[in-house]
This record gives sequence, structure tokens and C-alpha cells, in this order.
Amino acid sequence: MKTITLAHGNGGYESKELVEKLFYSSFSNSILNNSEDAALIEDGKLAFTTDSFTVSPLSFAGGNIGKLAVCGTCNDLAMMGAKPKYLSVAFMIEEGFSIDELKNIIKSMHDELIKNDAMVVCGDTKVVPKGNVDKLFINTTGIGEIYYSGISASHLKEGMAILVSRDIGAHGAVIFAAREGMALSSELKTDCASLYPQVKALVDASIPIVAMRDATRGGLAAVLNEWAVSSGVAIEIDEASIPISDEVKGICELLGFEATALANEGTFVVAVPATETKKTLEILKQTNENAAIIGMVSSTYKGKVVLKSAWGTQRFLELPTGELLPRIC
Repeated sequence: MKTITLAHGNGGYESKELVEKLFYSSFSNSILNNSEDAALIEDGKLAFTTDSFTVSPLSFAGGNIGKLAVCGTCNDLAMMGAKPKYLSVAFMIEEGFSIDELKNIIKSMHDELIKNDAMVVCGDTKVVPKGNVDKLFINTTGIGEIYYSGISASHLKEGMAILVSRDIGAHGAVIFAAREGMALSSELKTDCASLYPQVKALVDASIPIVAMRDATRGGLAAVLNEWAVSSGVAIEIDEASIPISDEVKGICELLGFEATALANEGTFVVAVPATETKKTLEILKQTNENAAIIGMVSSTYKGKVVLKSAWGTQRFLELPTGELLPRIC
């Protein structure tokens, strides 16, 4: 690895290699090395996370970079059982950027903050000469208060159920269609949404959540592989049970993508004890009818994700590799 490539930002194998070989070697500590969506600090009382957003185009069906920034940061906190509370926001703006467009983006951020009952408490603005940044980049950092503890990618045990909160791949498909000027005859929109209300519903129903993660860069495939490695287990997935919309299937078939590798921004994966599967699914379906049970934890091939087809065949679902869709968030 001598130079950075776009593949290093895909959320898959190259991203993992970059983080582990370069960043972890210098910054390694007991908190960072947990590799969770957010760091647990102050003796596990708070969750702390940061993210940068460079999506192109800035606006797309169902959202824009502002909505994406707030949802992305608040969702990372929610995935650790934290109530999003405080955010910082830094804007990197290209000279000549439209004030009206910036107003719309800020309004979208405001709307999502209300849904999370969170607030921006500090920030920064930088304006750079034209050509030094692509219109607008946003960095957000969030702090949340833990109200459900014990969620971890390393806690999966054999027999646990794996569920997904809705159909997958919508965000990646929408961004690619918008970027390439594809005229979609459907109403396909990004799945970008704040997940805290759904997580709170699970907690309020006393669901014993074992692990939870929003399937952003690298998609469902990245989440499942990270869990299998972190817990030293196998995860068996029923391919036919993975919810994928016809529109996303069409784009994948047309362009050779795997829906399991496409990014999501409002879809999460959750692991629960087998006895809680039915109740968990019922709660998830209250928000999206496409929520589904997609598999279970086993011990067949430890550290691997096994995809089982409707025809009885099996194959490993690997971490995404190469340059798939850069700048989807």
C-alpha cells in the first residue's frame, strides 16, 4: 500500500486494511480498538462519534448532504444504545456556493435534529477558493447518553437471530442513479432516516439487543463480516430472505452490483436471542413492512458469513473489495 485509492473509502476490505495497518498502529488504545460505531467514554455513560460527508451530488431523491450528516452521526450513537444529545458541525464551503442551497441543507439538518431531540452546540465554517473543494463538505461529531448498555459486535453467540430493519441498498442505488443521470421510472428514494426512534421502540419493549449496526459503506456484507470476525462465529444468511426492492435489483442487474455491498443510510442490522425473534420483527415492521429475519449465528465456518441460496447451494459472502461507489456519504 503506497498510495491512497478510492477503494480505501469503500467500507470494505481496503478500508479495513487502511484503518488497521496505518491508523491503529499509531492511535491504538482500548477504546478505539473496539471498532464500534461510536466510542464508549466516561465509564460507558456516553457515546462519542465523528463523521465527514462528501456525497456527490449534494441533493438526491429523498435527501441531501445535510440530512445525511445529522442522520449518519445520530444513527452511529443510536446503534450503541445512546440517545443523541449534542452535535458539532463544521462546514467546508467552496467559494461561489449558493446561499439558497445552503439554507435548504441547513433546514434539512434542523428537521433531523428535531426527530432526534438533539442540538448543535458548536461548529466551524471554512470557505476555500473555487476548485479546492467540491461545493460543500460537512463534518459532524456527536455525543449521546447511553440508555441501553452492553451492545457489542463481539457478543454474538450460536443460535442468535439476525434481522434487518428494511430493504437494503436504496441509498447506494439512488446516489448512483443521480450521479449518472439515470431517469428512474420508479419512486425509489434513499433510505436516509434517523434510526433513534426505532431503537427506542426496541428498548422500550425490553428487547435484549445483543448487537446493532447501521449498514452504511460496505452495506450488509461489511456489517455481517465484521460481526463474524469480532465474535469468532459464523453467520448463516438465507439469501431469499434478504429484502431487496425491485428497483434496486434492477440497477444491480444492469450494472453488475451486489445489493449486499450497496450503502444504506437508514437501515440497520440487529442480533437478538432466538426467543426474541418474533417480537423484534413485529416492532421493526411497525416502521417498515420490509423488515425481515435473514439468518442466524452458527459455528460452521468461524469468522465467515455463509450465504445460502434457495437452491440449496452455499457460498461465502465476502467483504466488498475494489472501487464500488465512491462518495456515497
